[in-house]
Amino acid sequence: MKILLLGKNGQVGWELQRSLAPLGELIALDRHPVDGLNGDLSDLDALRATIRQVGADIIVNAAAYTAVDKAESEAELAERINAQASQVMAEEAGAQGAWLIHYSTDYVFSGEGTRAWQENDAVAPVNCYGASKLAGEQAIIASGCKHLIFRTSWVYGARGNNFAKTMLRLAKDREILSVIADQIGAPTGADLIADVTAQAIQQVLQRPELSGLYHLAADGEVSWHGYASHVIGFAQDNGEQLAVKAINPIETRSYPTPARRPLNSRLNTRKLRDNFSLHLPDWQSGVTRMLREVLNK
Repeated sequence: MKILLLGKNGQVGWELQRSLAPLGELIALDRHPVDGLNGDLSDLDALRATIRQVGADIIVNAAAYTAVDKAESEAELAERINAQASQVMAEEAGAQGAWLIHYSTDYVFSGEGTRAWQENDAVAPVNCYGASKLAGEQAIIASGCKHLIFRTSWVYGARGNNFAKTMLRLAKDREILSVIADQIGAPTGADLIADVTAQAIQQVLQRPELSGLYHLAADGEVSWHGYASHVIGFAQDNGEQLAVKAINPIETRSYPTPARRPLNSRLNTRKLRDNFSLHLPDWQSGVTRMLREVLNK
């Protein structure tokens, strides 16, 4: 079996290189051309040619335009990478009879209310990034190709920058931190996403009727303020010398950004858990594991 992975050096893509390797021959690309293969999603013609040249049984797209605020001023680029490139992948997957595995976001929803979003809830993105990701979902579904779309949220990895690392860096220099407390979600590790993906691929190859759209997030919920408190508390309990003395909760409206942020990022994962017989661990266990790696504890 041949697997084409796009976005190999992103947080999820990096972990997918590990989790997908035992499943078959893995060809992993980023935006830089290698041996005539081009994984740059902004170059639609080169992307189509690459997919045809590789002839994979499974295409895993972990690449995306993810600069949420910047997307407000680069809507055309976000649309090309998140929507038009998804359509190219879906068309080619359908023509080749390949599976397309794709990642989306809770930002396709309005972010209102307090109930965890289900897969069939009405969509209403509040920013350009969310709109571009929704268009990508819709293009894949409309193509009729065999697919798994995983909506996830608050993704982090030990590799690269993440919210926890930012909080730890600021906590070393500042006595008071102000962190948003009215946005609620579940921090979800890139390693968990990658492992669930590998498990789901193995099952869907045997049961193609499982093709479809799923929500994938760690169990539980927390605010960014609660997340920061967990991170800093763990670091202090494990001997990190931090200057911070207080973490103050603030509302989203006190921290304006170019792109609106959803207040409710909760995702209902029952469909995924039931269909694939999977257990999704609580967000604290994944974050703690990441912190141990980052802090070498």
